[in-house]
Amino acid sequence: MTATTLEQPTDRSSPSGRLRSTMCATRVNFTWLGTQKTLTRDQRAQAALSFDAQGEFLSAGKKLLDTKNPRFKAVTSERNRIRSFWTSISLPYPEPAVRLIRQDRVDTFQDWMSDHRQELTKAVEELDEDYFSLKEAARQRLGRLYNEADYPMSLIGLFDVTWDFPNVEAPSYLRQLDPQLYQEECRRVQARFDEAVQLAESAFVEELSGLVTHLTERLSGQQDGRAKVFRDSAIGNLNHFFERFRSLNVRSNDQLDLLVSQCQDIVHGVQPQTLRNDAQVRQTVSRELSSVQATLDKLLVDRPRRRIIRSPK
Repeated sequence: MTATTLEQPTDRSSPSGRLRSTMCATRVNFTWLGTQKTLTRDQRAQAALSFDAQGEFLSAGKKLLDTKNPRFKAVTSERNRIRSFWTSISLPYPEPAVRLIRQDRVDTFQDWMSDHRQELTKAVEELDEDYFSLKEAARQRLGRLYNEADYPMSLIGLFDVTWDFPNVEAPSYLRQLDPQLYQEECRRVQARFDEAVQLAESAFVEELSGLVTHLTERLSGQQDGRAKVFRDSAIGNLNHFFERFRSLNVRSNDQLDLLVSQCQDIVHGVQPQTLRNDAQVRQTVSRELSSVQATLDKLLVDRPRRRIIRSPK
């Protein structure tokens, strides 16, 4: 049997085939200094005396640094910003720390991540300027629990982000080494992409349901006898979802496509201020969104359970 006959051509007419042919895998990992440390056995025993308890039945820890420090919060915010961006342009994949992005957005992803890695590095350098005062504050707050050995000399390099593009296809070298194993790997990869389609559908349904529920509750609910106030973001977040769905959708669920289209038609051209001022428009939009929500609720109940795919032993 030749290597050519072993190839598993991707069926681009299927949702999973479109996913495989237009997406690539990305993996993002953070290096992050821990700010909590478990107490030693002797320290737990000492703490237990205050409660007339036994140390082995007590779980306790200490906070090494004040994470509410503005510069520490800036470092954490940059991590959250990076994670949010990655999530916003990608779809879930059934492997830890791996998501799928469009192949034509790899350069955008690479440039954005490089820029914000620099921003993270800058934030860490500024935090390191406060490190001595943070340790002194910890020394005062922790008292006898303070241990200089818990603290590195510097924070530089202890907060970082890395990313790569792992291969999630069957290794091509297996075609020659072990054709049967190669076929098994091809089937495993196909099953993972089938599951990725289900994960993407579930993620879209959950997100749209949350956005619609929030907006409907704001439009129909009352507080102190008056209509509830809602922020412009209630509409803006929906419009952002429509853009993401249009960019990442692999057309795997006609019903979901229809619901997204219906939601888009309902809020198209509707300004937040109009919803605040015009009770009739509020009622109309709320009623139509409630109808969509009822169908979304059914999709949430009927969605398939995630399958656990185990590697062959």
